[in-house]
Amino acid sequence: MLVLGDLVLDVVLKASTPIETGTDVPGRVEIRLGGSAAVCARWLAHLGARSTLVCAVGRDGAGRSLIAQLRRDDVNVRAVRIAGHRTGRIGVLVAPSGERSFVADRRAATRMEPEDLKPEWFDDLELIHLPAYSLLVEPLGSAAVRAVELARARSPRGVLVSVDLASVGPLLAHGRREAREVVANLRPDLVFATEAEAEALLGRHVPEGLLDIAAVAVIKRGSRGARVFARVDHGQTESEPPLQFDVATAPVPAEDTTGAGDAFDAGFIAGWLVALASGRVGADALHRATVAGHRAAARHLRSPRSELPPG
Repeated sequence: MLVLGDLVLDVVLKASTPIETGTDVPGRVEIRLGGSAAVCARWLAHLGARSTLVCAVGRDGAGRSLIAQLRRDDVNVRAVRIAGHRTGRIGVLVAPSGERSFVADRRAATRMEPEDLKPEWFDDLELIHLPAYSLLVEPLGSAAVRAVELARARSPRGVLVSVDLASVGPLLAHGRREAREVVANLRPDLVFATEAEAEALLGRHVPEGLLDIAAVAVIKRGSRGARVFARVDHGQTESEPPLQFDVATAPVPAEDTTGAGDAFDAGFIAGWLVALASGRVGADALHRATVAGHRAAARHLRSPRSELPPG
């Protein structure tokens, strides 16, 4: 499995009390490995998949340290090192409630170009996964499109494509129509979204409308579980109602939910491919995959967050 996208430093500010303008509040400041793509690739490796991350970093110590940490976690990293641009940083402000706000300074992470990709990186893949962050800014967006083309051309048994809509702000930065065209033109098999992201892309609160773009849509609902829509049965036509079901999850107390959605993606992807390989299809495969996604997200929320070692 291959994930293409951001590998960045997360600078996490965890306030113990509500933020007050013009004064100090107690809390913690941590520097961690971040990036939606990197977290997903890391969890795929944790779950036993052969996981590759294709990313861009600066020619600096931060980029070297991030790559070294991923490789220690058994992720095969294909990093493009961008001269003149430092490794990206994301400021993560975590409120006492656990809600997060982000300040994105992606720098080198967005500078990958189609010519940077080596065709052999995409040989014999089962699945390529793209957060929407990888699609909505240039030149990275063109590189992502080229990556899907290479994956399809060099995987004779066929390759699945999954997309996570990732964040409302970037989705709407250049308008809903452009975002929808970018995602739809990839012809993904699977789309992940929150309810807010689905509504942002579609312009209406009917998340099953994502089935106009992909055969399977998974709506991540946090502690309320996940909702799955699919047209996966042989012979099913677009006039027939799609498959739809909810999968509940046990709430997990968490001070910081950063990365839980990416861990869910990894768990779902790994569980789905295992189910398909064992001959399970349709609702059975998707239910098992959703349960696997919930388990991965719960593990992420319960895991201690290690700070990035200097390097």
